[in-house]
Amino acid sequence: MRTMYVGTRSAPTHETPSSSVTPVGKHLRRFKLDELPQLWNIVRGEMSFVGPRPCLPSQHELIAARRKLGVYALRPGITGIAQVKGVDMSVPEKLAELDATYLDSGSIATDLRLIITTALGAGQGDRILKRG
Repeated sequence: MRTMYVGTRSAPTHETPSSSVTPVGKHLRRFKLDELPQLWNIVRGEMSFVGPRPCLPSQHELIAARRKLGVYALRPGITGIAQVKGVDMSVPEKLAELDATYLDSGSIATDLRLIITTALGAGQGDRILKRG
């Protein structure tokens, strides 16, 4: 099931207008059910439950900040410190710093806390533009 209409341009969520989200997509995104297909990526070993959220190749500022801080040593994840704290990809430096914090202090206990906190609804996900 799609969360965005066919033809929506490939852009970071914070640069995508809210009119691009389907009615069903609003609910799927609200309850983070749109993340379920990524479980297949975890099974395949391409992602983990916790780690830096993947970004688009066009997000040059975020990529540079993550590269500078060594974040790409981590496998991408469905959730992470930034998501629980409500920091989205519109603030690339802060996001990269939080990802680096996980790089330095990640543990199984941290992973469990972040997974549970995410499942209980912490964080708002990437914000969608409120305009049309």
